[in-house]
Amino acid sequence: MSLLRRSPVLDTGIFALFEASGSNAQRACVLLRDMLQDFPERSDLARDILKCEQDGDRITHDIIHRLSGNGHRPEPHRFGAGDLYSLAKRLDDIVDYAEQAADTLVIYGIEAPMEQAEGLAEVLVQASTAVNAALGALRSEGELQGLLVEIHQLENEGDRLSRDAIAALFANGIDPMVVIRWKDIFELLEEAIDSCESVAHTLEGISLESR
Repeated sequence: MSLLRRSPVLDTGIFALFEASGSNAQRACVLLRDMLQDFPERSDLARDILKCEQDGDRITHDIIHRLSGNGHRPEPHRFGAGDLYSLAKRLDDIVDYAEQAADTLVIYGIEAPMEQAEGLAEVLVQASTAVNAALGALRSEGELQGLLVEIHQLENEGDRLSRDAIAALFANGIDPMVVIRWKDIFELLEEAIDSCESVAHTLEGISLESR
């Protein structure tokens, strides 16, 4: 499925901004995985993830600013400005949830990572990597179907891991406060993975409209 078939020219500035957003999201997710794998020793990575969140906000602002035309006539796009706005916001959501998960780990004073959280973080890295590759198709006019299927499969895997993780919390007689803390973290990790799938859905919609 080619994203760009039978479409007018899209300005290269938008290409670059979406690629920057995808790379930033992938970096935030990799940092979160690394933080979880060796927590609390790597709690310092929370600052780097916060920097990704701030960079993501700036990139999203730049995309929206460019779409608005900066007070002038907007540059021509292959797709509707609304589709691109939605894509930008959903990419930003990935980073926001990753940053919230990192911040929650620190605020809750988590003493050691749980295996289930590490598994969710690894799925998140794989999903964000596929998202970043899919965004590259905006410039290269590559085929997206395989990447979109992969993202959907990873979201399903994330759902399964999240359900199993929360079930384990309640099954093992863990202190209720620990249950509450980890349940929040699991849900944030799942939201980040879900945001990757939201990006995939947006790209699917764009591809259908551009045929």
